Amino acid sequence: MSLAQQFAAYSQWRSRVAESVDRFRLWLADQELGDAQSELRLNQLLERLKEDRLNVAFVAEFSRGKSELINGIFFAEYGNRMLPSSAGRTTMCPTELMYAADKPPCIELLPIETRCNSTSISEYKRFPEEWETVTLDIASADAMQAALRQVSEVTRVRPEVARDMGFAVGSSEADLFHAGEDGLVEIPRWRHAIINFPHPLLKQGLVILDTPGLNAIGTEPELTLSLLPNAHAVLFILAADTGVTQSDLSIWQEHIGTSNGKRGRLVVLNKIDGLWDELKSDAEIEAEIDKQVSSCAGILGLDESQVFPVSAQKGLVAKINGDDELLTRSRLPELETALSQELIPAKQDIVRDNTEGEFNDIHLRAMGLLESRLAGLREQLSELTELRGKNKGVVEYMMGKVRAEKEEFEAGLQHYYAVRSVFSSLTNKLFGHLGLDALRTLTHETRETMLEATFSKSLSDAMKGFFAITRGNLEKSRVEVEEIRSMMEAVYKRLTVEYGLKLPAPAAFSLMRYEKELNRLQNWCNTHLNTTINLLTHEKKNITHKFFEEVALQVRKAFERANRDAENWLKAIMAPMETQVREHQIHLKRRLESIKRIHQATDTLEDRISELEGVEQELLQQIQTLEQITGVLRRLLQPQEVQEALAA
Repeated sequence: MSLAQQFAAYSQWRSRVAESVDRFRLWLADQELGDAQSELRLNQLLERLKEDRLNVAFVAEFSRGKSELINGIFFAEYGNRMLPSSAGRTTMCPTELMYAADKPPCIELLPIETRCNSTSISEYKRFPEEWETVTLDIASADAMQAALRQVSEVTRVRPEVARDMGFAVGSSEADLFHAGEDGLVEIPRWRHAIINFPHPLLKQGLVILDTPGLNAIGTEPELTLSLLPNAHAVLFILAADTGVTQSDLSIWQEHIGTSNGKRGRLVVLNKIDGLWDELKSDAEIEAEIDKQVSSCAGILGLDESQVFPVSAQKGLVAKINGDDELLTRSRLPELETALSQELIPAKQDIVRDNTEGEFNDIHLRAMGLLESRLAGLREQLSELTELRGKNKGVVEYMMGKVRAEKEEFEAGLQHYYAVRSVFSSLTNKLFGHLGLDALRTLTHETRETMLEATFSKSLSDAMKGFFAITRGNLEKSRVEVEEIRSMMEAVYKRLTVEYGLKLPAPAAFSLMRYEKELNRLQNWCNTHLNTTINLLTHEKKNITHKFFEEVALQVRKAFERANRDAENWLKAIMAPMETQVREHQIHLKRRLESIKRIHQATDTLEDRISELEGVEQELLQQIQTLEQITGVLRRLLQPQEVQEALAA
């Protein structure tokens, strides 16, 4: 199955999952089994499924054939090169290819001058007016090619301006950025490009990230701090004739090879057609390619099966001309197969786990509510059945008994209200450590310290202190989370034992992912900023600017996600108890009203029993329907079912 076919199958599977989740949501609302929190969580889940993206990044030094490889894999059906691909530098700025239906086909270009302030690319994405927009004429391949060449544009600025933008300007010809005879430095004209293009795969949620060479990876840290780590697949491209150069190795070691345990990291040994020598036999050519594969795998510390020798250029030509023999020889289909096998399953695991986690929790709450209603109804039926043939005194006794139960429960609610008060207090303590106010204060204090620092050690200590305090706040938050969970677990057990409420164990919540993110960011800081050579060779203001523009910004984003997840967890942990308490109150009220009605007119007893038996059948039918609806979704989320759906 080709990458396009497997991706289409994945999109179809994802749509079926979304349909099942929506059916579940609508049924809960129709049966009055949901609540505001469940509705919100299911709507958020549906939104995530709808906006689901698969991100594939292409990373390499200049002239390794990234753009040609993208053309060969994704755009051959257009009969020509879509992305500019020629000798020298073609992609000068990070370029995202994606599709948003609410925008016309276009290229959005962020001017390089925006690097002079501390605003990130992700922040700029919120302000369309800051970008220059070029319309794409998708009916004309030539017009599209002309428009897409803009990602290759450069501009010339004074050396001090280039340095302020973060470019390492040297004095020799060997330096990537150096002043020419006119005293100006040639740099990219654009900081970032977004190409909105209605390609079938892009319409289904594929996002392609085409990166420039070492200069952009080094000068636009958002690539290495956010875009590359979040990519579901990274293709690292080498040239077959040179193998792993020193600059290739630097990119691999600093930005890609450090992603331990991540799936979807593939190495492409491109331009093998340069080794096709008519004076050599096929066996000799294969041996030479195998030797390069072995050498590259050894240097990068990979298994040879992770290195794919291809000719992107010949593969593109073969696809355009329908030359199956040349396509096979280019080995491009082998790479596409490996990419689909790495990319799709990795993404499915994420979608399946996220969907399963949300769905299971809400399903348990709905089932618990139905079982609670059923248990209460059967208790009521049992009481009324026992009243058959009994005199008025027995009915009065039963009425008094239920009234006493109701009063006892309402008296016990004082403990419930006390729990809510303690819960509120613990929540405030949690957000005192985890909240953004504390982080803003810390960021401000750290910035002041770094700006006032007179020695490199003071700068270094300020950065270390920033991470020490944020890590300490996460640890304090972890303790608060555990205290909240333990308290709610005890309350759940008490309500279950004393009043027979159907409460599942309270959901767990872990801050480990944010601790790991903090570790990753500190490691990046220690490698790229907080080093002796950087502190001695770079100006204090530049170090400070980079720390807050790049590192502190990502820490803030991590804490924003942690706050959002913590808020959702706190609502989810309290909602089942509130729902069950409310249900139990309604149940006791109905029991009392039923017996009162029997007391006032005993001839209605059989009618009331018959009425409740009808309600019992409705509840049993609801439970059966709930299991049927959830069964469909559970089958879709089973790994084996997913693979069978893709193979179908």
